[in-house]
Amino acid sequence: YFLLCVNYFFYGETVADYFATFVQRREQLQFLIRYHRFISFALYLTGFCMFVLSLVKKHYRLQFYMFAWTHVTLLITVTQSHLVIQNLFEGMIWFLVPISSVICNDITAYIFGFFFGRTPLIKLSPKKTWEGFIGGFFSTVVFGFIFSYFLAQHQYFVCPVEYNSETNRFVTECEPSELFQMKKYSVPPLLQAVLGW
Repeated sequence: YFLLCVNYFFYGETVADYFATFVQRREQLQFLIRYHRFISFALYLTGFCMFVLSLVKKHYRLQFYMFAWTHVTLLITVTQSHLVIQNLFEGMIWFLVPISSVICNDITAYIFGFFFGRTPLIKLSPKKTWEGFIGGFFSTVVFGFIFSYFLAQHQYFVCPVEYNSETNRFVTECEPSELFQMKKYSVPPLLQAVLGW
């Protein structure tokens, strides 16, 4: 029940943000959007009252323990998944680069450790090596620069998703922010002298 309440609250907020023009044209949905937070709060209070009414003597500790763990689990899982969805709406690059970096780090750390690994990293995992750790780190940094440069060239990956009420579909077209545009940086004078760049 609490899972349904939390999902209703989070995803109702998302629908209200991204489908505002669509929702305003439907009278049945206007009520749900206008009173969304009140409905969410009332649903939660109903669940809380059901919890209090279900309390049984000599089992209070277990029941409150389960109630608390239910809330902690919901906080960790539902909030995290909601933030991932919000990230997707802000541009696919914010989802693809972190996920791909983790995958790249795992693969390259394994490869470097397999071919060059001699020095154990930690006793807890004896097959992990310093060579794999360092090789995975530098490979991931290089991969992050190359992959984000590639994705930044395409509007689909860097533009926020917006709902177009005229075409009744999502669009990902925009002028990319300065964050995704190439800039020239000059090397500091001290390094210019040392490197000759």
